[in-house]
Amino acid sequence: MSLLVVGLSHRTAPVGVLERAALTGEVPTRLLHDAAATATVAEAALLNTCNRIELYADVDKFHAGVAELSLLLAHHSGVDLEELTSHLYVHYEDRAVHHLFSVACGLDSMVVGEGQILGQLRDSLAKAQEEHTAGRGLNELFQQALRVGKRAHSETGIDKAGQSLVTFGLEQVAAGAGEIAGKRALVVGAGSMSSLAAATLVRSGVTDLMIANRTPARAERLVEILGPDVARTLDLAKVPEALGDVDLVISCTGAAGVVVRAEDVAAAVALRPAGASPLALLDLAMPRDVDHAVHELDGALLVDLESLSHAHAATPGAGDVDQVTRIVADEVTAFGAAQRAARIAPTVVALRSMASDVVAAELGRLDSRLPDLDERSRAEITQTVRRVVDKLLHAPTVRVKQLAAEPGGASYAEALRELFDLDPAAVHAVSGTPVGGAPQPSAGGTR
Repeated sequence: MSLLVVGLSHRTAPVGVLERAALTGEVPTRLLHDAAATATVAEAALLNTCNRIELYADVDKFHAGVAELSLLLAHHSGVDLEELTSHLYVHYEDRAVHHLFSVACGLDSMVVGEGQILGQLRDSLAKAQEEHTAGRGLNELFQQALRVGKRAHSETGIDKAGQSLVTFGLEQVAAGAGEIAGKRALVVGAGSMSSLAAATLVRSGVTDLMIANRTPARAERLVEILGPDVARTLDLAKVPEALGDVDLVISCTGAAGVVVRAEDVAAAVALRPAGASPLALLDLAMPRDVDHAVHELDGALLVDLESLSHAHAATPGAGDVDQVTRIVADEVTAFGAAQRAARIAPTVVALRSMASDVVAAELGRLDSRLPDLDERSRAEITQTVRRVVDKLLHAPTVRVKQLAAEPGGASYAEALRELFDLDPAAVHAVSGTPVGGAPQPSAGGTR
């Protein structure tokens, strides 16, 4: 597999660009299918979160793959290709694997160490499998990434180095608007992020919580989980007037437009008693749910992804990050070695199959020349010939597997095929790929 990643995230693009590029509704599915349908792509998966959009693909040509995936991202996001290109990053082969493993460990998250990305990666793989765009290569890669992420969280204190986006956001809210415990709260949305936010609020001491969602049934299920003594549902259309009855609003709906307008926030602020803490709003959506103009309102505190990014950039890193970085490096090396070793396995199998055919042919010729040979002698000769062949092949096949695990190891498989004049069709029959279907290596990197 020649892995290519093309994407953009909070590290390369301002929130405004991420907001315009956000993929919602059926767009991610269409993008996934279009990527898998391109001539250079054999498999494709899409990681689409609030602060990153990444296409992972098994490609046979590096430059053509970059061009096609970049064009598809621009087309489906609606951001002009020329503008989008300046914010895109590209990773290829081992560097692409390193990037995915880093993402899985939370090293590339807005809040370093957050564990929610593991669920998002799992969903990404499940979607690609459901849409039949991921095959064996991406399945093995993503499964290994999930294992690496779990290892990082279990063997290090990376969880302490960073928190979930919700937890970090609530810390910023508490810093500007006072403790969360005892506040009246409203959560707009009932998806995974909103559900996490609602559960975190309850754990933080909120005892009066309203849940508003476009689909009332999902809000009702969330209320059942949290408990009707703490939470209750709210009609989404009544959110503007409910702003005056709460101290904190968390919104993450995935809607295409603004959900909480500045004028409604201003009206709610006017109803708050003198000396009250600011009306706090935590916007975790991309594109944004809360009107950016709320930042300018007196008596309101808006914490959004942009402000969270700035706040987290100023926090000190934890020593565990270095340990996780070493884990990622080791796992990338091991994964690359295993992949390269696996590539030579069909050649070794084909070689041994050819040797077995030669032995069978020679023993058949011996039978025709010495038809009166007794069974005991024939069995001894057969065992001797096979033992000689096995011993002759043992050292070179073991050594070639070791050499193939090193960078550039594919050349040893080619040498073996050339030296023993192996039929390419036989090799590809073992690997399950058509003749001419092997990846075409190309120099790649990042930008």
